[in-house]
Amino acid sequence: MNSLFKNSLQRTPQAVPPIWFMRQAGRYHQHYQGLRAKHSFMELCKQPELAAQVALGPVAEFDFDVSILFSDILFPLEALGMGLDYTDHGPQLGFKLNPQTMAKLGPVDEAIEFMKFQKAAVKATREVLPSNKSLIGFVGGPWTLFVYAVEGSHAGSLIQSKTLINMFPQFLEKMYPLLKENIRLQFEGGAEIVMIFDTAAGEVSPLFFQEWIQPVLTRLSQDYPGKIGYYSKGTQPVFFNKAFTDLPWAGQGFDHRCYLPDSFKIQNKGFVQGNFDQSLLFMDDADFKKALSHFLAPMKAMSPVERAGWVCGLGHGVLPKTPEKNVKLFVDTVRKELSHD
Repeated sequence: MNSLFKNSLQRTPQAVPPIWFMRQAGRYHQHYQGLRAKHSFMELCKQPELAAQVALGPVAEFDFDVSILFSDILFPLEALGMGLDYTDHGPQLGFKLNPQTMAKLGPVDEAIEFMKFQKAAVKATREVLPSNKSLIGFVGGPWTLFVYAVEGSHAGSLIQSKTLINMFPQFLEKMYPLLKENIRLQFEGGAEIVMIFDTAAGEVSPLFFQEWIQPVLTRLSQDYPGKIGYYSKGTQPVFFNKAFTDLPWAGQGFDHRCYLPDSFKIQNKGFVQGNFDQSLLFMDDADFKKALSHFLAPMKAMSPVERAGWVCGLGHGVLPKTPEKNVKLFVDTVRKELSHD
């Protein structure tokens, strides 16, 4: 385990935080593009040795402290028989979920068997990573997976997903036990923590979140106390009531719409991950350095005790075509600026 990441999990004060980007192994990276030229996206995810090489690439080049399983949140839907293809227009499911198609979802035990390729990918990644680097697994949030199943994407106002919300408990009868076992498989493969990525959570109201989404997140966090992290895109502090923050999370990620210093008051245990705006990585050199300096200023103003738990990263994933030089400059600058404290 990476010592900086271990300190963040335990809220041990330290000057320099660990650095980890969501989607750090992705389309912006030449290393990934080289592998992608020879293999399909599905092959890169499902062949463990290839997934490991993709995950290793950015750690080797940019010296991130933490690596993450290279995979996709939609595979549990494929595992339940929804079909899945990755096209030039994004992922395509075989059918959309509605009251008429719900019965087409397959058995959970077969879906769990299907997901074992992720355990193998985590294990293969651990074998190629340097021992001083940490490894994270991940699953999609149950609500986000429901949205994808119903809508075929998570874009727009999610009208169908919200109007069919009474179907959500029936969906969870299969998805919850599948995710629970999917998480267990990743732990067995060697993941130190597993993140829940809930990219569609910010499209609902706080009351909707607390009524429909929070209960199943509660179950997952309590299934693996201190081992599950949660990230939601577009949510605000008002979403997270005391019952949510009291759950035994390993930590929580916050997107760039949240003021990071205040996030340590929202999630007062484990790690706090975030949250530089990933779009700003496209700026020219002078503007990027200025934006990064503004981002770091309030963090430098906090003492190591006050910012204990910080995992420095982005507000969401690295975007395609992000200049690699700015990824490297980000990592180098954070370490240089914070080491002076």
